[in-house]
Amino acid sequence: MLSQQELIQLFQETRKDSEHICSFLETEDYVVQPIVDVSPPKWHLGHTTWFFEEFVLKKYADSHKLFDDNTAYVFNSYYESVGDKVIRTNRGNLSRPTVAWIYDFRKYVTNAMLELLNSQQLDEQALSVVEIGCHHEKQHQELLYTDIKYILGNNPLFPKYNDEFEENPIQDFKREWLMVPEGVYEIGNKSDDFCYDNEKGAHKTFLCDFEVSNKLVTNAEFIEFIEAGGYKDVLLWHAEAWDWVNENNINSPFYWHKIDGKWHQYTLNGLIKLIPDAPVTHISYYEAFAYAQWKGMRLPTEQEWETAQQYFEWGSRWEWTESAYSPYPNYTKPDGALGEYNGKFMVNQKVLRGGSVATSAKHTRHTYRNFFHPQLRWQFTGFRLVK
Repeated sequence: MLSQQELIQLFQETRKDSEHICSFLETEDYVVQPIVDVSPPKWHLGHTTWFFEEFVLKKYADSHKLFDDNTAYVFNSYYESVGDKVIRTNRGNLSRPTVAWIYDFRKYVTNAMLELLNSQQLDEQALSVVEIGCHHEKQHQELLYTDIKYILGNNPLFPKYNDEFEENPIQDFKREWLMVPEGVYEIGNKSDDFCYDNEKGAHKTFLCDFEVSNKLVTNAEFIEFIEAGGYKDVLLWHAEAWDWVNENNINSPFYWHKIDGKWHQYTLNGLIKLIPDAPVTHISYYEAFAYAQWKGMRLPTEQEWETAQQYFEWGSRWEWTESAYSPYPNYTKPDGALGEYNGKFMVNQKVLRGGSVATSAKHTRHTYRNFFHPQLRWQFTGFRLVK
């Protein structure tokens, strides 16, 4: 666990980073919610602030006065044990509180947190909640990037977010197949450093030998799948996935546009010509699975990925695995509202590993278990193959 002084630095860095991400927005951009999975940027700023007020200041700062009595109702996300909340689909209808109000709320809570952290020595439990709060905000920083991309990328003018964000790093090396021998391997987080509860419960698992690609699947490779009729071959798809493809007219990765016969991609730098050698991204599990079937291969399990990750580069794309999101052996859900953080989502979702170009600094590790429903594509998701 970090010391209190280290936590103060982490807290300050984290709060500034969120506001830097939003500094490129116009006021109107803060309010939009195109679909249920995308929250307005101002809601993210408010929600991460409410977390510190609800779980730290209300409990550990005796003299703290709430900034407003309605913050919990407006900015609670899924913590049922905390109280009532605005329905998720209605976040984009909240023209009030205003963006200016939310920045005042952030400043108020940030100052109160710093006063608390600088004025008294907190116990280990309190410090752990502060650390969770910082990493919780880092998760929302990634969501800010991906939600902003969805908001701007579904604007018919394809506006640019900024010129700084680099989302298409190229893996400029030859593809190799890395052999991992059959054996018993240990999975899970044993470190004393921060991790989420779903990573704990280190345990041994048996793996048959396998070969894993040292490179992610690229745009050029995925175009081959499209041109071979991959989206039209029912034999490559799960039944549920085939329904999804046809009901939603899916025929390419998200943010791809064919203009004058050439593929383009919307990026946070605006609409650009597709970069063939860049790792494919904004791919659903359904599409990753179908591509693997087409190649006569498969996706790695999360246990295989964690075992093999030391031999390849990772971190530019969240990587779909073949593993269902479920608890590790001896998993223990934390008590209270923070027990709702991970455990209650362990059903009907797939595990992703690694990290992405949008993942915040100091927030990646090889044991991190991300999870999404198999049809979702708005995150920077990609995949590598196993044979």
